[in-house]
Amino acid sequence: MAIAYLGLGSNLGDRRGTLERVLRRIRAQPHCRLLRASSWYETDPVDCPPDSPAYLNGVVKVQTDLPPDRVLSILLAIEEQFGRIRSERNAPRTIDLDLLLYDDLIRTSPDPIVPHPRMHERRFVLEPLSEIAPDVVHPTLQLPIHQLLANLPAAGVSKKEPSLQPLPVARDLIGLRAVVTGSTSGIGKAIAEEFIAAGAIVLRHGRRTTSDPDIISANLREVTECDRLANEAWERLGGIDVWVNNAGADTLTGEAAQWSFERKMEELLAVDVMATIRLSRIIGERMKAGQGGVILTMGWDQAETGMEGDSGQLFTTSKSAVMAFSRSLSLSLAPKVRVNCLAPGWIRTAWGEVASAVWQDRVERETPLRCWGLPEDVAHVAHWLASPAAQFITGQTVAINGGAIR
Repeated sequence: MAIAYLGLGSNLGDRRGTLERVLRRIRAQPHCRLLRASSWYETDPVDCPPDSPAYLNGVVKVQTDLPPDRVLSILLAIEEQFGRIRSERNAPRTIDLDLLLYDDLIRTSPDPIVPHPRMHERRFVLEPLSEIAPDVVHPTLQLPIHQLLANLPAAGVSKKEPSLQPLPVARDLIGLRAVVTGSTSGIGKAIAEEFIAAGAIVLRHGRRTTSDPDIISANLREVTECDRLANEAWERLGGIDVWVNNAGADTLTGEAAQWSFERKMEELLAVDVMATIRLSRIIGERMKAGQGGVILTMGWDQAETGMEGDSGQLFTTSKSAVMAFSRSLSLSLAPKVRVNCLAPGWIRTAWGEVASAVWQDRVERETPLRCWGLPEDVAHVAHWLASPAAQFITGQTVAINGGAIR
């Protein structure tokens, strides 16, 4: 795996918005793991046509198993996707992406030339690069980045807010009381954070004991623990408006990855299926007897089409059960309670971050949008389904998978 540094810049349109979206696109790119991002820096245009607007610039550090020419092709594709139009040299552009460094590689031809031939002369490159990698040595000049920056005259750069800020969220869940199971990491954490940003009062759940008063610990493999979680959450919030059954057994990473097929199936049936059923029935009946509410469950986009291998057999079995149960529960609880199922596709959770090149290729091949989904993508859909905007939606399974139809 190689470490590469990429330069990002924009001086046309919604500069900050475009850069943030591009940064998320890089984060979702197969074969490319985002390790760190600099702040955004406002910079004067350099060698640009007269009256060119100021730039926002930044630098990101990524890990990749792709060669430099493939990295360049990806950057060019992202530029095109985000509206880059090439006209006169250094004309204003919605987005400009450059490969600055690729390990300690020195490559003079063909493109991409690395190190980037003018990076050592550009404060708008060295300033953000020095923020995240001050001691990295320029392969040809044999000087660290912080020294190259010190050698330049100070001019025309001002630091902006940190990058990768949360996207704006509509405040349409104000006052709603919500519980999200399995919300200490990954998709569940993203859903809880988005609900909070939208104004909801959120109780989170995790399997391990914690001192955080907003997290209820419970092992959902145990029936008594499911009952305790439902009762404690209802009592603490004085009722519940939105319940999200996100918790699921992790059989892909850690010690569980070595379990037998039978043990993995037992775990998935206990946590993903039976806990979802029990919690949904308990909370659903209370919602129906009261002011109503919303229940969301977690399926899988390939549950109905199938996937080969042990993992396919395990997850199609367990998630198909959740999806079928959710449809029936929606009929049982209507009209006061809406029940919908989220069906994520290739989402870059902890497993996706370290998935092998074979899986990275598969994500790119099977997803029409050619990238991973992010936990935030699932959170956006959960937010919408929990909101008044989805008041006529129930009994549905919503695929969040970049357009995959297999």
